[in-house]
Order: sequence, then C-alpha cells, then structure tokens
Amino acid sequence: MDSSKKSRLLIVDDSAFMRKLISDFFIDQSSVEVIGTARNGLDAIKKIQQLKPDVVTMDVEMPVMNGLEALTEIMDVCPVPVIMLSSSTQQGAEATITAMEKGAVDFVAKPSGAISLDLHKIKDEVIHKVQQAAQVSVAKLKKTVVNKASREMETNIKSFTRGHELQQPLQQKVDRPIRTNWSKTSKKIVLIGTSTGGPRALQEVITKLPKSINAPILIVQHMPPGFTKSLSERLNHLSSISVKEAEHGETIQNGTAYISPGGYHLKLRKVGKNLEIVLDQTEPPRLGHRPAVDVMFEEVSRFNDFDKIAVIMTGMGYDGSKGLKALKQNGNVVAIAESQETCIVYGMPKAAVETNLVDEIADVDDIAGVIMKYLS
Repeated sequence: MDSSKKSRLLIVDDSAFMRKLISDFFIDQSSVEVIGTARNGLDAIKKIQQLKPDVVTMDVEMPVMNGLEALTEIMDVCPVPVIMLSSSTQQGAEATITAMEKGAVDFVAKPSGAISLDLHKIKDEVIHKVQQAAQVSVAKLKKTVVNKASREMETNIKSFTRGHELQQPLQQKVDRPIRTNWSKTSKKIVLIGTSTGGPRALQEVITKLPKSINAPILIVQHMPPGFTKSLSERLNHLSSISVKEAEHGETIQNGTAYISPGGYHLKLRKVGKNLEIVLDQTEPPRLGHRPAVDVMFEEVSRFNDFDKIAVIMTGMGYDGSKGLKALKQNGNVVAIAESQETCIVYGMPKAAVETNLVDEIADVDDIAGVIMKYLS
C-alpha cells in the first residue's frame, strides 16, 4: 500500500458510545481515516463490501451477528485485516483465541468490559495495531482459512517437488552452513518466540510435534494476562504433546510445551539435575513486552548442559534478536526463523535473520519438521 495514502478504517461495535470513542482516537491521525461504522456483524459485512476498508476493528460480543460469526463470513466473502476488541473474561479470551484461528490479525483487550469508559488507556495500542494491520497482505489472511483438504494437497505437491523433503530449499535460503557439531543424543530444549499472528502460527507448529518429542518446549507469545491460559488450553486440545500455561516452580518435562503467562517473564533455575520455571514480574517489560522473547533466550543461554533450538516466528518489532545473540555466544544452538512468505508480520523473524545468526528459514507449515530434524 502507498505509504502516503491514508489507511481506511471501519469500526464495528454495537455500542454507539464505543464507536464514537474509537473514532475519536483517529481524529488527529495522519495515517488512518475512519470511513464508517457498523453496529453488528451483518451490518459490517455490508459496509465492508460497500466501503472497501483497509482494516476493521470489531467487537467480539454483538447482537444479530457476533464478531466470530461475522469474521468467518468476512474471511470467506470479503477478506480484510481485522482487529478484535475483546473483554478479558474467560469467555472473551476463548472467543479471541478462536478469532485468531479464524483469520483475525490481532486483538486488543478492553480495560473494563463491553462498555469501557476508560478505553483511552489503550488508545496508543489500538492506533498502533490498526496502523500495522492495514499493511498485512489479504492473500496471507486468505491462506490461513484454506480448508484442510486443500492444505494437504498443497503440502503433498510441495514435498513431491522438493525431492529432498525440507532440507534442500531451506539450506538454499541461508548462507550459514548446517552445524556439524550437533549431537542428536545430548539433552535439548526448544524455545519459541512470536507475537502478531502467533496464535495461528503456534497452532501450525505445535499440533505437528509428536508426543514422543525428547525435549521440553518453552513459548513466549506476546499477550496480556488472561489470554495465554485460553491459548494453552486450545493448543493442548488440538495437539499430541501436552501444552499448558507455565507455573512458577514446576519442573520442565520432555513432551510438554509451557506458554509464559501474560504479565510475567519466563525464566529458569537449576534444582539438582532439573530445570524449574521461574515466573518473574519484578523485571520491567522489555521493548514493551512482558513476557519478552529476549528475556527467555538470555535466561536459557546460561544453561550449557542443554543444546537449544530457538525459533522466531511472525510478529512486529525485533524482540528475540538480542536474546539470540546471547544464546549463540553460549553453547550449541540452532536458530530457525519463519519465512517472509508465511509471516503475517515479518518483523521479529526479519530482525533475527539480519543478525546473521539464523541457521534455517522455513515456512510456518515446515517448522515442526525442521525442529524434529534436529531432535530425531
């Protein structure tokens, strides 16, 4: 999209008060103009087809047709980047995770329920996320809602044309040679960092890992408190491995993925021969994030008796790059970045690739296979 052109925003909310509040956020914005509002999902679909917005903010809970129902229809009929506005109740969090699966680019948690009089608290976040979402390619949104049969056919064609499964094209993408000192018998730990578009990317990766995986998996997904639990429960339901929200003091186990709770940095400590999770709220946010990928990477870099597989996937900004440098300076590390072709936002993986420390670049649907290549 032409950077001099304003992004066109449609606001969807059943509350006239909320529509006005959100519209007012953009009065002085040079990069975004509000081109209309809609009061429910049905109205939204009509307005999207009429007004052709670049980006939509949409309430999850609405009468006539709610945000999830509308999102399904939008992605099918008139795909456009959508940011969901959600309450942080358990029900709201679960609906938000479902919305991410259905193709929403991102979400913003309302500070105090459906009618948030204090919405100004999240003004900057709403503006920033709308600006970013307006740049997301509609083709990538469509790709996320392709049905399973088409995906399987696409995968079969891909692997047939590749000949040498994952390794051949991936190694062509990076000038760094594949490590020759990598031992498949040493203890391993898998570290995954992601942000915008991450819930969908995580589903693509985690659901493909086998139950027998001989490593624990630590995950930092940028999310506010209350949403990481719903994400972990959803992934646990869909996956062969166990997926849970990390708890302070628990011993990490092979075959389990631990998602850092929103609001806490994910750290580790050694107790005997085991590693235990430390959830830390005392260290301030890093690059605006707590949990931060950098903090997790830096923490794990201290433990040299584990070889590390570090994965950086879709997300805004450059969280993870500094931590990747710390990892690479200590012990044996393979770094994998998600490819630009499949990233919803090619920020964090791009920054990682620019460090020249990434060993493999892979499409999101190949990342689980690349992880397993180094574990089996």
